[in-house]
Amino acid sequence: MARVITFGEIMLRLAPPGYLRFEQAQSFEAVYGGGEANVAVSLANFGLDAAFVTKVPDNPIGQSAINEMRRYGVDTRYMLKGGKRLGIYFLEKGASQRPSKVVYDRAHAAISEAKKGDFDWEKIFAGADWFHFTGITPALGDSVAECLLEACQAAKAAGLTVSCDLNFRKNLWTSEKAGKVMAHYMPYVDIAIANEEDAEKVFGIKAENTDIAGGQLSHDGYKKVAHDLKARFGFKAVAITLRGSISASDNNWAAMLYKDDQYHFSRNYPIHIVDRVGGGDSFAGGLIYAMLSGYDDKDALEFAVAASCLKHSIEGDHNHVTVSEVKTLMAGDGSGRVQR
Repeated sequence: MARVITFGEIMLRLAPPGYLRFEQAQSFEAVYGGGEANVAVSLANFGLDAAFVTKVPDNPIGQSAINEMRRYGVDTRYMLKGGKRLGIYFLEKGASQRPSKVVYDRAHAAISEAKKGDFDWEKIFAGADWFHFTGITPALGDSVAECLLEACQAAKAAGLTVSCDLNFRKNLWTSEKAGKVMAHYMPYVDIAIANEEDAEKVFGIKAENTDIAGGQLSHDGYKKVAHDLKARFGFKAVAITLRGSISASDNNWAAMLYKDDQYHFSRNYPIHIVDRVGGGDSFAGGLIYAMLSGYDDKDALEFAVAASCLKHSIEGDHNHVTVSEVKTLMAGDGSGRVQR
């Protein structure tokens, strides 16, 4: 069984029930999530051996985060305890023409204070096949950025495949700093994953003839983005998710994979959104699973897109779908008919 290690932050998510606005809320629904945590849960659901590495506070909230990962079969041995608190984010789900809103409360979170030497990477990577991280993790602070570099170096020395979802977050750092810091990790990355904006915001590589706000995406523009990313950093593959935003409630969802000088585009899914948070993470999880399972490039892309399409129908950050459900959608059954 393939073993995957992910490293990043797990947060407490607080959201008003349904589609209430923050000002209307008299209660908040609590779940846990975070980029690399979501990927680990997807992989565990698909039957792989997935471990999540992080640091959480030594209190009942930190323990609850550990329990959350453990209940889905994720290896939690390397979730260290220490630091002041667990990061929180508040989510107001959008609908129709009203966009979703996120408010972060993550200053001094335990993971942001992780530093070189906190994790025994040689031990963590022993017997592993793949290491995954996102651009959110180094944006949390300089010390955790140094810790991530140590992890990338150890992963490459151990012969692991390394994937990175660029995941630019403007509330955490500027494009200038993101580009400068992220460039340190790229020599260790084999598979780069991005969305419609990440390559531009992090590395200044923009898709031509594309209007993200208007939902207009150019295939030729994204071919060039993938080509330029690979040319600059030497990636083995570049995957880009293509979200056509019709409204907060309805999107078109597809993706592209550039590998071995071949461009593969997935089928497009028109999706009615229940919860879009974690959509990109579910794509990353699906792609990692499919590549490790020996799918050819086109089928690996289709599996990842179908898995992330289904995620948009599921409340919370995590993707609770099975391999057979993803394959059913890949085969063309998107009817949503009751399964008896």
